[in-house]
Amino acid sequence: MARYTDSVCKQCRREGMKLFLKGERCLGPKCAIEKRAYAPGMHGQKTQFRQRQSDYGMQLREKQRARHIYGVLERQFRRYFEIALKQRGQTGANLLTILESRMDNLVYRLGYADSRPQARSLVTQGHFLVNGRRMDIPSALLKPGDVITVHESSKQNGHFKGLAEVLEQRETVNWLSLNPQTLTGTVLALPTREQIDVPIQEQLIVEYYSR
Repeated sequence: MARYTDSVCKQCRREGMKLFLKGERCLGPKCAIEKRAYAPGMHGQKTQFRQRQSDYGMQLREKQRARHIYGVLERQFRRYFEIALKQRGQTGANLLTILESRMDNLVYRLGYADSRPQARSLVTQGHFLVNGRRMDIPSALLKPGDVITVHESSKQNGHFKGLAEVLEQRETVNWLSLNPQTLTGTVLALPTREQIDVPIQEQLIVEYYSR
């Protein structure tokens, strides 16, 4: 399956909620959900009045919603689920922890990007180092103790100029630490389910793959 290239706003409308795939735009009146709060397509408005979804339908939508939020392809997502299944603890919570430990998500959580798609693009362009080595793989899974820094040459890039002042005004999640002045972030620990603020019912995803 290829990477989704259509308007990401359609994904939000399909899921019936803001997935915050366009950063600041999602907070303003230009957000697609604010304008057209129904599914895309010629029959989109009619789907609002359909009967209740089946259990399978709800499980599928929840899985798709998680995929869209984190920007993960189906094969990757299934692989993450299999890893989570082998770990101790609740499979659903393990899955979300794995997704949160992706390089692109950590760049987003540290505030270097306004959205996960933008973070993925910045990582691919090679703007970051992990433990002193260039990292350009958005799907790389990091662990506690890993240090993410902006490449010295990238600090002169238009995107990163003035970013330190912006980051000083933002709060960082408590399982990461950030030094705004040096644009350095550290993974203190992997987050627990209570620390992950995504609107996902992970048990439905577990049920989907356990059919």
